[in-house]
Amino acid sequence: MKGSGKLNLYYGESLEEAIAEKKAETYDIIDLLTIKDNKIRLSTKGFRYINVVPEAGASYDSISTLYQYLPLERRGSFSCSDTLINKIYDTSYYTLELNTRQCFLDGIKRDRWVWSGDASQSYLMNFYSYFDEDVNKRTIWGLRGHDPVNQHINTILDYSFYWIISIYTHYLYTGNKNFVEQIYSRMKTTMEFASSRVNQNNRVEGKPDDWVFVDWAPITKDGELSFEQLLYCESLQTMKKCADIVNDSLYSRKIDVEYKKVNTDFENTFWSEKKQAYIHSTKNHDIVTRYTNIFSILFDKVSSNRKNQIKDSVLLNDRILNITTPYMKFYELSALCEIGEQKKVLDFVKSYWGGMLKLGATTFWETYDPSLPADKHYEMYGRPFGKSLCHAWGANPLYLFGRYYLGVTPTQAGYKTYYIKPNLGGLKWIKGTVPTPQGNIAVEMTNKLIKIKTANNSGGTLIFKSKSVPKVNLGKAIKVNSNEYQLQLSKSNTEYEIIYK
Repeated sequence: MKGSGKLNLYYGESLEEAIAEKKAETYDIIDLLTIKDNKIRLSTKGFRYINVVPEAGASYDSISTLYQYLPLERRGSFSCSDTLINKIYDTSYYTLELNTRQCFLDGIKRDRWVWSGDASQSYLMNFYSYFDEDVNKRTIWGLRGHDPVNQHINTILDYSFYWIISIYTHYLYTGNKNFVEQIYSRMKTTMEFASSRVNQNNRVEGKPDDWVFVDWAPITKDGELSFEQLLYCESLQTMKKCADIVNDSLYSRKIDVEYKKVNTDFENTFWSEKKQAYIHSTKNHDIVTRYTNIFSILFDKVSSNRKNQIKDSVLLNDRILNITTPYMKFYELSALCEIGEQKKVLDFVKSYWGGMLKLGATTFWETYDPSLPADKHYEMYGRPFGKSLCHAWGANPLYLFGRYYLGVTPTQAGYKTYYIKPNLGGLKWIKGTVPTPQGNIAVEMTNKLIKIKTANNSGGTLIFKSKSVPKVNLGKAIKVNSNEYQLQLSKSNTEYEIIYK
């Protein structure tokens, strides 16, 4: 750097942001008169472009940057017959990678912060990509902090519940009992804090110092919301599971009584036979939103009959307020897959995530509304470039493709038992790997053939449909339902081939 003026560095996730100068979310102004030894250290930034504007005779010879990253091993993979889906998957991988540091960040440009809701999705995406257990644990510890608890995690009501739920999820995938034992006391104090703030009806609702988030959506967020109450129910049940893991039998019995009471009240208060759905709040019994109904399926709270009611009255009902953020789409698309709508989900992924790629995205965004005009896509929070264009929750196809198309998920902690339920979703073929603590499980599927390569463990069950008796190279496929078969994957490090119709 030379001269006595200033060098202005404007950073942009888009070219438009960088050339907008001080309208950019991040920039540095370097006064050369204050620089000693021609050296300056700047804070870390997330950017694709730097616009350097010299003032008053200032100049520079060159610019270089250091790339900061966490070394990660790519273990999960997915490819298929659709090239757009493959690009979406690869871009999702890159998006998560950039937001994976000491902890899972929400986005690398703006907040650069650890938010419990964002992180809860990153944990799951991690299990289908890197399976880096340590970054999960660092993030969970970092979010919680020390006792005593005097506010909700990130000050957000729902985020305390996500935090509690995420610990059992981590245990389910890793089998790491030691981690549960280490963090269990802080789980209890977090749960006790949340329970101490219920109202006279024994229901959670936002206090004046709470942020009730749910989603970026124009919905009522005050009073008794069914969504918050459902998260509270699931958190109580999670505490019971974790109490059993650490052999805290007294607390297990106590929390189970509370869970059953709260869950009964939830069902009696918020389920509407008239609407065939869970209502949004006790303030207005005519308003139905997607959130509670989605999570009731994901938490396995509803019968098959009620799932079908929710499917028709909410999930496939365009009159219900649509979700536009990748954050809540993560859960909505997962719920649709749970009820067998993989083809519909795939079409949406191509349209939604493919829409961002058409606009030049190289990483996925905090939110995307296809109806916006071209010059409005970067706006958020009332600022022209407020939107994060590299946001961790935008990478959720990583989870969707591994969990619901390759179809691999643990059913006992650490993949002691697991099932594989592959689904083409209208594709001609799919193949990929899903990491586990015992190694990678490989899955391939066409409309005639399934191949499974097990990891260094047994205990798997393949679930698939066939119009006729399938042919298998090992074991015996058992018919369990109309056109549905199961094959026990009882040998480790073994390739199974199934020919089906």
